[in-house]
Amino acid sequence: MTEVNDPRTRTGEEPGAPDGVRESMRALPRVFALPLTLLTGRPHAGQRPVQYTPTRHLLNAATSVACGLALSGTALRAAGWALLLLLPGWAMTLHGARNLRMMIYHQCAHQNMWRRRRADTALGRALAALLLVQDFGRYSAEHVGDHHALHHMTRRDPTVQAILVSLELRPGMSRRRMWRRVLGKTVSPWFHTRFLLARIRSYFSFASTGWRLASLTGLAVVAALATWLHLWLFVLLAWVLPMTVLFQISNVLRLCVKHTFPAPGQTVRRGKPYFASLTNAIFIGEAAPPPGLPPLRRWAAWTRWWTRMLLIHFPSRYLVLTGDTVVHDFHHRHPMTKDWANYLFGREEDHRRGSPGWPGYHEVWGLVAAIDLVFDSLRDADPDEYHPDRLAEVNHRELFMAFDD
Repeated sequence: MTEVNDPRTRTGEEPGAPDGVRESMRALPRVFALPLTLLTGRPHAGQRPVQYTPTRHLLNAATSVACGLALSGTALRAAGWALLLLLPGWAMTLHGARNLRMMIYHQCAHQNMWRRRRADTALGRALAALLLVQDFGRYSAEHVGDHHALHHMTRRDPTVQAILVSLELRPGMSRRRMWRRVLGKTVSPWFHTRFLLARIRSYFSFASTGWRLASLTGLAVVAALATWLHLWLFVLLAWVLPMTVLFQISNVLRLCVKHTFPAPGQTVRRGKPYFASLTNAIFIGEAAPPPGLPPLRRWAAWTRWWTRMLLIHFPSRYLVLTGDTVVHDFHHRHPMTKDWANYLFGREEDHRRGSPGWPGYHEVWGLVAAIDLVFDSLRDADPDEYHPDRLAEVNHRELFMAFDD
């Protein structure tokens, strides 16, 4: 029988031990401390916590969307070389939207945003309409009832269903084949069309009549204003594109990194050790160059490090592993913590204290390494248990990538 703390997921340090990757970055000036913590998802040892509030996260996400739209509008109006500003405009819009979906909407589903049921529900319903994602009521029921319960990472878990049905990944597939299939999906017009139709269906099929009418009215108003003010190019390029293709690519990559599959032969599938074994922290970055290098080698090493941090790791964090997704393991251990808004420091404090009542935390450094870990766990998973033909109770058309935790 496979141990619950499977070696495939034990890629981090033991509880309480200083982490070498993050600690190596302390060689940089102190002004980089907080930016590196936000980028990597990991505070350095002894770092003073920065206090965030739920409202601040909401305002930050909304501001990111607004700034992204403004930058894209400026690029389209100026034209010429200014069109290059569409790239950061799309990035800011996508970043804000993903934070609204992955963090704010998610906490509303747990009634943990402001811990006021009516306010959390109203915000959740408004975000579902704005982002055109799964109806809030249905998402809340599935997320809390199936994903955060005994059905976690079973055939009833929407995460498992999306991987098997939407991405068509299977136990026994090689890691290379899974990568080819997933990357192929991200550039497939057919996949994105099905994905978008599933989002529309998952919202309008289950939203209340009042919210459906409000959403349709809002879309009609936007269409009328875009026609009257000749803003269709802005609407399509500044909002529709990042909120469809780019949003969905981010969704796919996030889905591939959420949770590992239970190892075959793992008969005990309940309790804290089991649930802790299925979720890792995913920290972003790599160790800084060691001190004492000769001048030329030092210059080359730091150039390479900064290039990779800015061009590889930063986009992974900013566009895919947004908000608190880097420490999703902390959420699954403490889903109703009042301190969720300070997720990075909350998880680190729990880790340094040895995670009382739970097994030690484990982590992966880098988006690609984290996806590899999930793919390897699916490759080794029970082929009978995780075969899509056993998902008879699932409406595949409705399911298609509608769920996103």
